[in-house]
Amino acid sequence: MKNSVPMTTMVWFAGLSMLGFLATDMYLPAFENIRLEMGTTQSMIGLSLTVFLLGMALGQVVYGPLSDRIGRIKVLVGGMALFTAATVACFLSDSIEVFLAARFVQALGACSASVIWQAIVIDRYDSKTSQRVFATVMPLVALSPALAPLAGAALESHFGWRSIFIALVGLGVLLVVTTLRQEESAPAIDTNEKMGAKLVSDYKHIVSSRKFVGNMLIFAGCSAAFFAWLTGSPFVMTEMGYSGADIGMSYVPQTIAFIVGGYSCRTLLNKYDGSVLLPWYVGLFIASVSAIFVVSWQSDVSTIMPVLIPFCFLAVANGAIYPIVVNKALEDFKHCSATAAGLLNFLQTMICFVASGIVSALAVSGLLTVSAVMMGAAASVALGLALSWNGNRATLEEGPQAA
Repeated sequence: MKNSVPMTTMVWFAGLSMLGFLATDMYLPAFENIRLEMGTTQSMIGLSLTVFLLGMALGQVVYGPLSDRIGRIKVLVGGMALFTAATVACFLSDSIEVFLAARFVQALGACSASVIWQAIVIDRYDSKTSQRVFATVMPLVALSPALAPLAGAALESHFGWRSIFIALVGLGVLLVVTTLRQEESAPAIDTNEKMGAKLVSDYKHIVSSRKFVGNMLIFAGCSAAFFAWLTGSPFVMTEMGYSGADIGMSYVPQTIAFIVGGYSCRTLLNKYDGSVLLPWYVGLFIASVSAIFVVSWQSDVSTIMPVLIPFCFLAVANGAIYPIVVNKALEDFKHCSATAAGLLNFLQTMICFVASGIVSALAVSGLLTVSAVMMGAAASVALGLALSWNGNRATLEEGPQAA
């Protein structure tokens, strides 16, 4: 196990972790121009985002087991090549049907990065080092939703919307070249066991772990609260009279808060174990959600600030919680780390999808719906903390018995 990470490797991890978010968000400012050029409706253009998220969710449960079976680098290069080819198809699309199909395949390629980089970290590094890697890289991911639309808008205004996909093609090629220079962290398994039987065995082992399930619920609950806010806040702020520019600017302090949380956690991990820090950050998360819930039930809420301030504290908590729980969820599955990472990300994505869908369906209730969904997410986080606490205790008890 290694305990140091070269800067070039850290940059590679960052690129892989941000790829899906860049592909999701860079083209958002060009929605209207794409719609006009393809002669389609707003709902069909919006569907291009939906099919991308679906592809991201489904692909993650495939890449994990596949890379555990035949190795990380080959599968990752294949995924990045698929992403690059599909992005070229997006660039060449002249109809919405082709564009939608290309976006789905693009997502199937992009999700290989989000699964496999986490597995490589678990493969290569000891628990302490892997926590520091996650705490370094994950705050950078928070910059993607803030910066990607700005970059996309600049490219679209100067060179047209297709230039956004040219930039993504360049990123895909760069990641392929960089990946080919990396060492394999999980060589292909020489076994006669059928892949289906191995997959069933691995999934049973993973889902039977209270430690995995608990940390997954914390990860998914924190993310679901965040997505509930991202889905509902434009409706809430528009009803309060804010402009589109105001809504865009409201995400800046949230992004800064997430980064502050991530790097404060990284500093504290040099002195304390993640299991010691986690209950404090979960307490901050639940307190922040509770404050938002109380404010939302006041009938005279006419400005976003009473909600935005506690939400920034929630973002600090999330920035610190993510690296801890991802590492804790995966650290016991080094023999199938990519399978575990794929399942973790799939379940997290689906729970966020449900939370976002509820907020969208009940958008007429505005802030009340958002805060109620966030409280449900907080209950998931509290349950997850209890399960992960029991899982950690069981692991410690098994250690002396094994000895």
